[in-house]
Amino acid sequence: MRRRAHGKVRFRRGASLPSILTSVNLFFGLISLLKSIRGEYDFAAILIALAILLDGMDGLVARLTGTASDFGRELDSLADLLSFGVAPSVLAYCWALSDLGRPGMVATFGFVLCGALRLARFNIQASTADKRYFVGLPIPAGAGAVAALVYYYPRPVQDPMMGVLVWLLLVTLSVLMVSKMRYRSLKQLDLRARRPYPVLFLPMLILLAIFAWPEQVLLGMAFLYVLSGVVPRGLLPGRGDPREAGALPAQQGSHGTE
Repeated sequence: MRRRAHGKVRFRRGASLPSILTSVNLFFGLISLLKSIRGEYDFAAILIALAILLDGMDGLVARLTGTASDFGRELDSLADLLSFGVAPSVLAYCWALSDLGRPGMVATFGFVLCGALRLARFNIQASTADKRYFVGLPIPAGAGAVAALVYYYPRPVQDPMMGVLVWLLLVTLSVLMVSKMRYRSLKQLDLRARRPYPVLFLPMLILLAIFAWPEQVLLGMAFLYVLSGVVPRGLLPGRGDPREAGALPAQQGSHGTE
């Protein structure tokens, strides 16, 4: 009996680290929300970016330590809804959509609703999903696109035409989240596999580029990923593989830890 109790304690200790990371993710989302209301848009965007980083880390830690659980998945979804659903939509509204009136509020609510549907679809279909792909734009990627745009241009949007463009962007991201378009997942990358030397230098070059031109590089990376799911099959490696067509029905809702 003592050994069994000791084993339970060890499991809970191991499972606590991903939950701590998820809790910090939730904290950053809440602070981002408050900063948006106060008009500190660049700070709010940075906090969303940090939450995205933590969202990837908690899933990675859970997989490496073997502590993935239903509790962790549900907690992660609740945190993601705030950090990547509510926080970026309020950021976009305060930054550019408040002057549009009711249409701006509709787009703001639509982003949150589609994000919630995206997370719910993942939770009920995660066991049958193809881990190589996300079906529909992952909610962290949608939040990242909003945050990157605000970080690139943190001044409040006063031009009505630009406000309409931001409205269209938010609606487009909302539709992509609940669509069936496929996005490549980075979860299945084998970090232990041997790679050619030029490939090993690529992450370093990306980090150097972010350090030198953070606004431009992060904006480009965010929207390149958004567009990657819209590009016709066959133009990107692996998307036109006919052997993957049979796996499509089982992929719905696959977007990893969100």
